[in-house]
Amino acid sequence: MATNCTIAVIAAGAMGSAVARRLVQGGCTVLTNLDGRSEATRKRAAECGMEAKSLSEIANQASYVLSILPPSNAFSFAERFLQESKAAKRIANAEPLVFVDCNAVSPPTVKRISTLFGQWSPTIKFVDSGIIGGPPQEAYNPTFYASADDKDVLNKFGELSNFGLKISLLKEGAGVGDASALKMSYAGITKGTTALFTTMILAAHASSPATAEALLHELGDSQPEFLRRITRTIPPMLPKAYRWVGEMEEIGSFVGEGEGVIYEGIAKLYKRIEQSLNSDQEDVQVLKKFVEEAKKEL
Repeated sequence: MATNCTIAVIAAGAMGSAVARRLVQGGCTVLTNLDGRSEATRKRAAECGMEAKSLSEIANQASYVLSILPPSNAFSFAERFLQESKAAKRIANAEPLVFVDCNAVSPPTVKRISTLFGQWSPTIKFVDSGIIGGPPQEAYNPTFYASADDKDVLNKFGELSNFGLKISLLKEGAGVGDASALKMSYAGITKGTTALFTTMILAAHASSPATAEALLHELGDSQPEFLRRITRTIPPMLPKAYRWVGEMEEIGSFVGEGEGVIYEGIAKLYKRIEQSLNSDQEDVQVLKKFVEEAKKEL
C-alpha cells in the first residue's frame, strides 16, 4: 500500500462517495465539505470514511482536491474554494495543492475555471479530468482521463493510481480542455444514443400503442442489438436524467453552432423525463413497459 495521502473529494454524491471509498481503501485520508448537505449525504460520507472539514481547512491540509459535481456547480464551486482558500495557512515549503476538475463540462468552461486559478491563486495547480464510467465498485473502476498545461502537475495527479484510481494521462499535444473534450465526445455518443432510443419510443407510443408494439417487434427482428441496448441503458437512465440535463447543454456548447443544437434537444428530453418522474410518470411508465416487452422479445 502506498504512503498515506490527504485528498479532498467534493462532493459526497454517488460518484464522489464511491471514489472516496476507493481512496480510503487505498490508504488515503479523504476530506470533504458538508456545508448545507442533507442528512442522507452526511450519512453516506461517513459510511465511506470521509471526514467533514471547512473549505479553508481543506485548502490547508489536502494535497489534492477532486471536484466531482453537477456541471452547473463546477464554476461556482471553484470560485468559492478559491475565496475560502485565502484563509488557509498552508505549511511553508509544502507542495502546491492540485485542484482537479472532474466535472462533465465543455472545454471552454474548464478553461474558464483554470483561468480563475491562474489569476487568483497561482500557487494552486490545475488539472482537467473527465471520468468515464460509473462509480467504483468491487473490482471495477472508471477511468480518470486527465490533461494539464503543466506536465509535472499532470504526472503528480497520475500518482493517485497508487491509491486505487484508474488514471490515463493525455500528454502529447494535450492541455487543459482536452480531457473534457474526450468526456464530452464519449458522453455525447453513449448518452446521445440512449436519448435517441428514448425519443423514438415515446414518439411511436404517442402515435399509437400499436405503433410502439410494431416498432418493438421490428427491432427484435432486424436490429436485436438495438433492443438489447435499450434494455440495458434506459432503466438506469431514468433516475439520472436530471443530472444529464446540464451535461447535454455542455456538450452542445462543445459541439458548437449547427450540430450542437442536437444536444440542446437532448437536454430538453432529459428534462422531460425528470418532470415525468416528479409528476404523472406517464412517459416513465411507457418506457418501462417497452423495456419489459423488449426483454420478452429477446
